[in-house]
Amino acid sequence: MSVRGPAGLPTLSRRSKVVIWIGVAVLILLLVGPRAVSLTTDWLWFSDIGYTEVFSTIIWTRIIVFLVAAVLTAAIVFAAVAVAYRSRSVFVPSGIGPDPLARYRTTVMARIRWFAVLPPLLIGVLAGLVAQGSWSTVQVFLKGTSFGVKDPQFGLDVGFYAFDLPFWRFLLNLLFVIVVVAFVVNLVTHYVFGSIRLGGGGVAPSISMAARVQLSVLAGTFLLLKAVAYWLDRYSLLSSERKQETFTGMSYTDANAVLSSKLILMAIAIICAVAFFAGIVLRDLRVPALATVLMLVSALLIGVGWPLAVEQFSVKPNAAQKEAKYIGRNIAATEQAYGIGKDKVTTKDNWAAKDPDPAAVNSDKATLSNIRILDPNIVSGTYTQLQQRQNFYGFPSQLAIDRYKVDGEMRDYVVAVREIDPARLAGDQGNWLNKHLTYTHGNGFVAAPANTVRKAASADNAAEGSGEPDFVVGDLSNFKTDDYKKNSPIKVTEPRIYFGELISKGTPDYAIVGSDGAPAREYDTDNLKYTYQGDSGVSLGNWFNRFMYSVKFGERNFLLSSEINKNSKILYNRDPRDRVKKAAPWLTVDSKTYPAVMADGSIKWIVDGYTTLENYPYAQKTSLQALTTDAQELNRGQTGRTQVNRQVSYVRNSVKATVDAYTGEVKLYQFDDKDPVLKTWMKVFPGTVEPRSQFDKEGDLRDHVRYPEDLFKIQRTLLAKYHVKDPQAFFQGSQFWSVPADPTNDQADRQGLDQPPYYFVAADPDDKRASFQLTSVMTRLNRPILGAYMTASSDPDDYGRITLRTLPLSSQRVGPKQAFNPMKADDRVSENLKNLENTATTQFGNLLTLPVGDNGILYVMPLYVQAKGEGSYPRLFRIVTQYQDKLGNTARIGYAATTAGALAQVGIDPENAVSVPGETTTPTQPTQPTQGGTTPPATSGGQSGSQRDNAVKAMGAALDDLKSAQQNGDFKAYGEALEKLKKAVDQYENSGG
Repeated sequence: MSVRGPAGLPTLSRRSKVVIWIGVAVLILLLVGPRAVSLTTDWLWFSDIGYTEVFSTIIWTRIIVFLVAAVLTAAIVFAAVAVAYRSRSVFVPSGIGPDPLARYRTTVMARIRWFAVLPPLLIGVLAGLVAQGSWSTVQVFLKGTSFGVKDPQFGLDVGFYAFDLPFWRFLLNLLFVIVVVAFVVNLVTHYVFGSIRLGGGGVAPSISMAARVQLSVLAGTFLLLKAVAYWLDRYSLLSSERKQETFTGMSYTDANAVLSSKLILMAIAIICAVAFFAGIVLRDLRVPALATVLMLVSALLIGVGWPLAVEQFSVKPNAAQKEAKYIGRNIAATEQAYGIGKDKVTTKDNWAAKDPDPAAVNSDKATLSNIRILDPNIVSGTYTQLQQRQNFYGFPSQLAIDRYKVDGEMRDYVVAVREIDPARLAGDQGNWLNKHLTYTHGNGFVAAPANTVRKAASADNAAEGSGEPDFVVGDLSNFKTDDYKKNSPIKVTEPRIYFGELISKGTPDYAIVGSDGAPAREYDTDNLKYTYQGDSGVSLGNWFNRFMYSVKFGERNFLLSSEINKNSKILYNRDPRDRVKKAAPWLTVDSKTYPAVMADGSIKWIVDGYTTLENYPYAQKTSLQALTTDAQELNRGQTGRTQVNRQVSYVRNSVKATVDAYTGEVKLYQFDDKDPVLKTWMKVFPGTVEPRSQFDKEGDLRDHVRYPEDLFKIQRTLLAKYHVKDPQAFFQGSQFWSVPADPTNDQADRQGLDQPPYYFVAADPDDKRASFQLTSVMTRLNRPILGAYMTASSDPDDYGRITLRTLPLSSQRVGPKQAFNPMKADDRVSENLKNLENTATTQFGNLLTLPVGDNGILYVMPLYVQAKGEGSYPRLFRIVTQYQDKLGNTARIGYAATTAGALAQVGIDPENAVSVPGETTTPTQPTQPTQGGTTPPATSGGQSGSQRDNAVKAMGAALDDLKSAQQNGDFKAYGEALEKLKKAVDQYENSGG
């Protein structure tokens, strides 16, 4: 009986082949085309900003890594296929019935070159595509810089863990993949060609000698790689998260069980590899099989069981003592990694342990004259209503705080630039020509001092200008006038904003500028059109570039519009943070940026850049996103950013970057000249980061850099624990602090969102001069009691110095929540809130905690009112203060239309407070303490001096009665005293106080 041979594959017609090839070509075009367009336009963009070195370095590194990984993978996989094919069995037993593999074997034999070359090639390409994503790992390995710090366990430089270990891990993982794939393709090839038989149909299971040798070699190689992995795992233990709830880094169990188990498992892996190699000679698969079982059992017992037993029976009963050594290492490493060691943080213990000195408090001009009453998270709507000018201009929902020296005095200002807001373009304004060729830029820098308003709010908040910011810069048309050049406190020479936060929120983000002599078309002012004069922009003067950007942005008008001429240029990637991030992809940028006016009158966005590491030995791992999220998230708005959700164990504010608001020029300055990570990246991209010496020459830039919020938030959270230096106390956790929730926002308070840190000018902790600071409070662990006050200096001379004022456990001071509740519940406050609820919405501004004098703690909170109805905006209505003049005394609450009035009501001399324009009074010295010992509120001079004096005396007497009634528990007298105090306060305010 004859047996029919296997049927051949059906052949394709010529037309079918053409259709298939066309389909393949289209598929390749769809896959490769967008990438080619992206690479081309990126090259043009990097050339425009002068960072081609960055682009070319990244591209060439990616190409080389791709080629090396692809060739290595393809070669090994091809070798596995070729060796298996060449050693295939000549005779394949057929058994009973047709051979199910015969058809496939015939197909492979007919196209052996395709099957031998194409699969390894595809696998190599895939491996290369994956590997090229690790270009940064390869570059820092090649250019790594020593830290000069050795880990306490192995004595290796930290640079090994930062730059070398990730590369060896990357290489090892690549080899693992290659060996596994080679094993699989070798196994399949042997199976297809009959060298491996599973049995059945009258044929016993079998494996040829060649298949046994080749598979044993590959399996043994895999185990050798596993041995290397166990060796490297030892170093990874220094970033172990076994004790994640307590600390990061090698623990007692890791050092005394896991470390040894890794060495034992490494030895077992080597023995098992030798067993597989021995199986080649012995021709017995039982030895490798036993070795495999040994490996699995050892991994379970030694790798898991032993450490678990040590943890449960040795460590947990004596954890404080066992872990003390490793907690100490964690504390030291965390201080180094996050810059919170003694060299960066000055701790002042027992702050506010004594009664504040009235003379020191009253003379604290640096703080009292700079009390910030404008909340940048609230007044954006006010800026929009009063400074918008045109419907298509806008301001971010969160404004920025910066400082300027005016008339010899340093003041903090709420600043913003008037940007084009694409979301506000209406009707025909939003068509392609207007959106991208007419409304191309914003116009104007806007600033108002943060410590005052135009006019104090009246009782009904209806007076013109009452409670509004006192804009010192804001006009967009008079910057060339002599009056502006002479009298403006902040002089802008180029107010046009082509690069900003709001501008980039358009979809897509680009502006086409430039003219070949035709009339200007860019909107500048009502009476003026403008043509961009800067050097920035990618040329659209040739058809190739126009085609590339037509594809990139999916817009045919690049090719069809006659408005685009030989001098046209395209500006895109206009958000300052995105611009810096793209120019320096190795940086993590702060979630906030801010505009500053330089000495030459240009406006520059200042962006903070961080270098980070995922694994710094023993340093605490933190989540960038979790630690930088606070109550401000509720008001992020159009330009809101959150940090990437990534774990890090090392952060440095190593780079200060600027983006010119007119030209878009990006400059990177080395700020931390001791950071090894930045030094490494400066080797990778030479010439892209200006050295620290160049930054120091930029005096105007130095005057405007500020301590970055995200870094401060990370350090604040860490210092809540890592101010404790004793390992035993650290393990107990009783001395830890908490970052309080923001009490002024009900939603934030309910969600437990942290109170944000605040920028303002106040007295320097050391020399008491005016200093621009970033500050925050911390409370005792899960308690509302004040625990510490943290401030970071932004002044050039002592930039980055963190001062931590700690309160003694023996005394108790109210925290933000405890201060806010009575301030909100005060009769005057609650009455105003009730009276206004039908006609206006009210909102409390930021609750500032201000150290005054030596031991005084002053809480200040603005209250804003916004009338209901279209066109209304937030106005400053009242200022609420709270101050405790003596320990044990009831804290006083002030409530007035001005800072001076609110200070006077709590017994602080208002003379040094900045007066509000339009006030009819001039604060003078406070009166002497009354006979009962209670310091009454300060008096004010002026036309109604005698009335105010009488009001002050009445307030002092009422406060004494209030204190006496509270001590005696006489509720009736307490109510009568409150009524007297209310009448005295009303009398004081009506007298002009």
